[in-house]
Amino acid sequence: MKDVERPGRALWVFAHPHGSSLNAMLRDEGVAALRSDGWTVDVNDLYAEGFDPILVDEGGSDVRAQQARLCAADLLVLQFPLWWYSMPAMLKGWIDRVFERGFAYDVPDPGTGRFLKYGDGGLAGRRALAVVTAGDRPDSISPRGISGDVEDIFWPLLHGTFWYTGMAALAPHLITHVHGIDDARARELADRLAQRLRTVGSDEPIPYLPMTDEYYDHSIALHPHIAEGATGGRAHRRA
Repeated sequence: MKDVERPGRALWVFAHPHGSSLNAMLRDEGVAALRSDGWTVDVNDLYAEGFDPILVDEGGSDVRAQQARLCAADLLVLQFPLWWYSMPAMLKGWIDRVFERGFAYDVPDPGTGRFLKYGDGGLAGRRALAVVTAGDRPDSISPRGISGDVEDIFWPLLHGTFWYTGMAALAPHLITHVHGIDDARARELADRLAQRLRTVGSDEPIPYLPMTDEYYDHSIALHPHIAEGATGGRAHRRA
């Protein structure tokens, strides 16, 4: 992994349609916090830049430009509102088009020819953080909440996208109960985000298991003695 305990380069991908939204304010405050700590930040506002999220054919000059921005980054921040327990279609389309096979995943190991994934791959060496706003009350997104645990909700992104392509997945920064808040509450949320970002280069990532023979059999299921009795996403973490 790249040494990002010293500030490096960050790509902040923003997926919200309104420039006057709470999300836009939080983006500006978050970017300012990173820059004040010495990070170089490239802000990629997908709606404002008019990114085409619809995958028809692979490649294209716009995809190559996006990939170059991603390659230059030590840290990837994806910021979006939680819509139907997922990300907006704009951001999903950005991942669909930019994270191409041979670039982000299924990159062959030069020594073995084996495709690299789950802890290795085309985006290895980078950290990835999701900054997400939600209308739910805090306790509804919890291990016993009706919406489920935050890492279960974001399993497809954290494990199936970040970790799958080799990036170190950081615990998401979830901002709940955002509807109808006043300026004082918005300021509090911005300050909390800035505080989180101060340690983004040194925070311990989610300790997912690598896809190696030590942990997984040839069907890519955990060996019986690994996380014995555990199921779901938690089984795929180091003890």
